[in-house]
Amino acid sequence: MQCRLRILAPAGLFLLALMLPSLTGCGDGRPKRVPVSGQVLIDGKPLTFGFVQVKPGNARSAYAQIGSDGRFTLTTFGGNDGVVLGTHPVAVKANEQLSETRIRWHAPKKYADTNTSGLTITIDHDTRELPPFELSWEGGKPFVETVGTGAGH
Repeated sequence: MQCRLRILAPAGLFLLALMLPSLTGCGDGRPKRVPVSGQVLIDGKPLTFGFVQVKPGNARSAYAQIGSDGRFTLTTFGGNDGVVLGTHPVAVKANEQLSETRIRWHAPKKYADTNTSGLTITIDHDTRELPPFELSWEGGKPFVETVGTGAGH
C-alpha cells in the first residue's frame, strides 16, 4: 500500500502541473473575451448612475456599473474580463428603486432595454476603449415614476 501511494503522489503532482494553466485563466473553456471600457454621456455630461449591459446573441451578457465619471469596464464572467467578439446590442439601465412604487429614472426608459435602446457595439480582437455612448433626454429630464399602486395609495 505504501509503494502505491508513493507512485501516485508524483503522478498527481505532474497532473496538477499540467492543469495549472487552465486554473489560472488560460484556456478556461469559455468564449474568447476582449477587455473593454467606455463612458456613458447624457446630453454631453457623464451619466453618474446605472449599469451597462451588452447582450451577445450566442453568449453570456456582459455588465458594468457606471462610475461617478460615467466610465465603466465590462465583465462577462469576472475580473473585468470583457466581452465576447462580435456586434452586440447594448442597454443602459439607469433607474433607481426608491420604494415599492417609485422609480427614479436617471436616463430615458428606452435605453434600459437592448431592443429599444438603439445602441450597439462591435468588439474585435483589439477593442479596448469604446467611443462614448451619447444618450439624450430629447427635451425630457430625470423623473420619478409611480408604478403598481395598490390599495391605500
